[in-house]
Amino acid sequence: MTHTTPLDWRPFLLGWSGEWSDSLADGGTRREEDETARRARWLGFPSASEERIVAMEERLGRRMPPSYREFLEVSDGWRNAGGFIGLLAGTADARWHDNESALADIFEERLDDDATDAERRGAGIWRRGLQLDVESDMTHVLLDPGDVDDDGEWAVYTWASWRAAPPERYANFADFMRDMHREFHCLRAGRTDGGPEFANDLTRELDTRVERARLEALRGDWERAGHVLDEAKGYGRPRAAALGDQMRRLLGRTYMVYFDGMAADPRYAPELLPVLAAEHVVRGHRDDSALLFHLRGAGREVVSLAFATLERVRNGTYRYTAAGPFGEAVERARESARWGDTDGAWRILTDALPAWQPSGPDHLAPLGWVADPLLGPLLTPERGCELLSTPRGGQAGEAPGRSADRDPGDLAWLADPDTPGIPTSYRFVLVEGVAPADLPGRLADGDGTVLNRPMTRDEARGFASRGPGAVPYVDDTALAAVGRAGPCWSFAFEDDVAYFDLRRFVSPAAAAAGEGTRAVVGWGGLRSGHGRPFFHLSVAQDGVEQYAFTYADGELHRTGRTPPALDPDRFFGEGEEVTAAERPLLEAVSGEFGVHLPRHAIMNGRLHTFTTRPWARPPGNGEPFGAVPADTVPPADTIATRDEFVAGRATP
Repeated sequence: MTHTTPLDWRPFLLGWSGEWSDSLADGGTRREEDETARRARWLGFPSASEERIVAMEERLGRRMPPSYREFLEVSDGWRNAGGFIGLLAGTADARWHDNESALADIFEERLDDDATDAERRGAGIWRRGLQLDVESDMTHVLLDPGDVDDDGEWAVYTWASWRAAPPERYANFADFMRDMHREFHCLRAGRTDGGPEFANDLTRELDTRVERARLEALRGDWERAGHVLDEAKGYGRPRAAALGDQMRRLLGRTYMVYFDGMAADPRYAPELLPVLAAEHVVRGHRDDSALLFHLRGAGREVVSLAFATLERVRNGTYRYTAAGPFGEAVERARESARWGDTDGAWRILTDALPAWQPSGPDHLAPLGWVADPLLGPLLTPERGCELLSTPRGGQAGEAPGRSADRDPGDLAWLADPDTPGIPTSYRFVLVEGVAPADLPGRLADGDGTVLNRPMTRDEARGFASRGPGAVPYVDDTALAAVGRAGPCWSFAFEDDVAYFDLRRFVSPAAAAAGEGTRAVVGWGGLRSGHGRPFFHLSVAQDGVEQYAFTYADGELHRTGRTPPALDPDRFFGEGEEVTAAERPLLEAVSGEFGVHLPRHAIMNGRLHTFTTRPWARPPGNGEPFGAVPADTVPPADTIATRDEFVAGRATP
């Protein structure tokens, strides 16, 4: 952290010295010089005169940076800076390091052609830096005359081999000393040596600010609260890290978010353990006992709950629950998310959030839902901001504006090549008047009529029923995700489908459209890069196909009377780039039927899946027959005719 206000050295150093002295027990074993410092309540030395500072500068050949100079004018050196520096240099001991440690050689060997300027500058500090550490626990402190700001301040670099981290940079000596003061506080606040309670004017002031920040966070002023909690965390104040971690997790940050022992408290364990367990699973820890590291001091019941929660999170069966009206909203939101309406699910949660009640005084917001397999994908950083900005837990405040919906409400997003992860090929069946759970009954047989558990897009690709990455074209089934596609419409959707064979393709539209219903089938591959571009659209009603067209091999094939809005001649004009047809065509389908596909649920959420009937008829005599991985185009010599396959001369 860089401070813009100058440091008033004398009161700062006097306050630090007093805090240090009061933190020591009477009669404790310590060095004689430390005991002298304790009694004098002064960690420093007599001030350095201007003549003494100038003599040092003449010896070193450089004028010292302003903040270090000002420090020397108050104390010519310093004892016990932080936890690992026993003595900082004054005018007599400051000296050029000149690679005395041979660390320049080590750091320079690590540089490669892609090294940044900061990395190269950091490697050179060992040759040009001014060494300030006189006594330390293998910790180096160097002022860098090669890293100077507009005020003439030199950056400070510290490095300790046992930290397994690159050198840490401070903008100037004053910022370095502020951080050492914070480090001292952190170590004293977490002490386990049985010394006196670490309490003083600063700790009491920080604790008061933490409590005010807690209430501000519940009122929705999370940004102001976050700044206060971050400052208090820097000083090791109890509660600050746990409160701040709750906000950090809802903003999508997971690194070093452990709730500082709060999960060991039975009041908060049901909310926080699922979050810790989910991160444990994501990071692929092999040793489940690592989860206990963040549960030190937990009782047997909490530990048992932790491992039970971990098992449910790992196998996808964890379900978040909450009490009262908010808990009822959680159940409704999960049902909406289950069928792809993630925007609706989020609105249900946020509308009920003012009624949410914390499990205890340090509980800032509902958290366990982020580990729920259906609710967790709702979270985005923008939505986290909205949640944190909503007054809750009995506190009053101004309600925030709604975050933007994640779904565009159409089909055209499938044609957006600039969105990361958008599929280049896809196929869908949209059915009117049928619930998503009933789609397998129209599009599948046997075991396929049972919906699989909700799964992500990546999980679906590796699902066992598809086999190890191969799609047999003789049996071109789809592992389709299902959900709602608008008022009275449901969808079945599969993406990244590489191969389309017009000769054997059989549209499932007629089978999907029972009496009194319509069905729309689309199969897009205009941008797939697998063979020639293609697009198919067919519409059926009451079990009969009404019209269809297919663009393939540069030609249009059509049946029935297509309505003007969907006339393929509007989209596939002669001499036009075929990829340009995709967006307006999908927009036209959306407009004609009032349908959409939920982008966020398909791309980022979890949806039920099932295996459809084949989308291709079996090959006839002499027709190509084979199977290839779904991400490749079959070379001509890998596709056998039906007769060759039967004779055993081809492997599917």
